[in-house]
Amino acid sequence: MNLALIHDRLHIKSFWEKRINADCQYAENEEQRMNKSALKKLRGEWLVRLENRTKHLKNLNDNYVRKVNMDKAADQT
Repeated sequence: MNLALIHDRLHIKSFWEKRINADCQYAENEEQRMNKSALKKLRGEWLVRLENRTKHLKNLNDNYVRKVNMDKAADQT
């Protein structure tokens, strides 16, 4: 084989190996950054707060409707 072709192949191979390693390192660093982030914890806390608020508002509404119905029934008798 021609020495220039072998050199070109080695150059291309080393170029892509460096590129792949750099991309893998970037992906790994990004994953570590995301795992360290407090965003997941904060989202979970807000979901719990919203669920509790929704339950509370639903209970208030149900109690109000029940009271109104009882008052109407009492007025009719």
